[in-house]
Amino acid sequence: RAARHHVNDRTETEMTTTELNPERVEEFAGRMVGVLNDALLALTVSLGHQSGLFDTMATMPAATSHDIANAAGLQERYVREALGALTTGRIVSYDPDAHAYALPAEHAAVLTRAAGADNIAALTQFIAMLGGVEQDVLRCFREGGGVPYSHYPTFHRLMAELTKDTVDATLLDATVALVPGLRDDLERGIDVADIGCGAGYALTVLAAAFPKSRFTGYDFSEEAIAAARATAMDAGLDNVRFEVRDAARLDVVEAFDLVTTFDAIHDQAAPDAVLSAIARSLRSNGVYLCVDVAASSRLEENLDHPLGPTIYTISTMHCMTVSLALDGAGLGAAWGEQTAHDMLRAAGFEDITTERVEGDVFNVYYVARKTPA
Repeated sequence: RAARHHVNDRTETEMTTTELNPERVEEFAGRMVGVLNDALLALTVSLGHQSGLFDTMATMPAATSHDIANAAGLQERYVREALGALTTGRIVSYDPDAHAYALPAEHAAVLTRAAGADNIAALTQFIAMLGGVEQDVLRCFREGGGVPYSHYPTFHRLMAELTKDTVDATLLDATVALVPGLRDDLERGIDVADIGCGAGYALTVLAAAFPKSRFTGYDFSEEAIAAARATAMDAGLDNVRFEVRDAARLDVVEAFDLVTTFDAIHDQAAPDAVLSAIARSLRSNGVYLCVDVAASSRLEENLDHPLGPTIYTISTMHCMTVSLALDGAGLGAAWGEQTAHDMLRAAGFEDITTERVEGDVFNVYYVARKTPA
């Protein structure tokens, strides 16, 4: 019997080897080397963003690691080693004769804080954050369940930074313009709620721009609400308030003319309950603006999505698992437009349009109105 198993194993191995296409193996191995290089390089890019290295280099001509470190207020030995990664990664250029490094202007355009919403370097901070819960997620692969929000201590800070750039670039002009007549309504004065408001930056921007309107932000994170209240207080805004509240238990009826959510629905434990609560909270002529991840609900339609691997990985490591940690639906970031439309209709929305905003490649914008009673 042992000999028979050995023969069978050998035959299967030989068959597998015979069927392999060496060129395809080599091609895929090269791709995996590229994945490894780029994944680790992204950590250095994150450090370059957080330390201000890119911002400093963008203002300098080619310079030595000593001059760059001095200008940035950083330690030269760390700067030099990081520049080694950034040089071999073709992010900075290097003159070996002068031992000088430079950040090309075309690269600075997507790597510095001056780039605003185009700053891709800021997004690389998620890699280290998600890597911090790798073993927790691995446990979930084997045992089920999820990883709670408390295991992501930097999440709200990172989201606040990224939200600020997108909001500054799009909210007051492009986003408000998606709803016909909304700007006039906001200027006259209406009641607005933001569900899952996080640190509340979008709502404070709206409150400052439209002082006659009244704004309320809800989030279940006490930490995020505390930050939101501090921001509003520092800005001297008296037309915005923030409450710690589970959106699925939002017992507010016909109180708002506009409700917004910014990338908040797909990671809810009970997204259907949240959407139904939003519908109940709107007045008869109210509008719901749902900003969420741009994707299809069908995997095969996301194969050429420029951020496909990013969306599914972030979902696995955060969006889906924080929902499952609460015994939730685990909807995931790639819930997609088809599912979104189905869930919006089920929640009581009839008139639903799907819009895009230039400058926001990550999101799609759903403008929904309640089904008439």
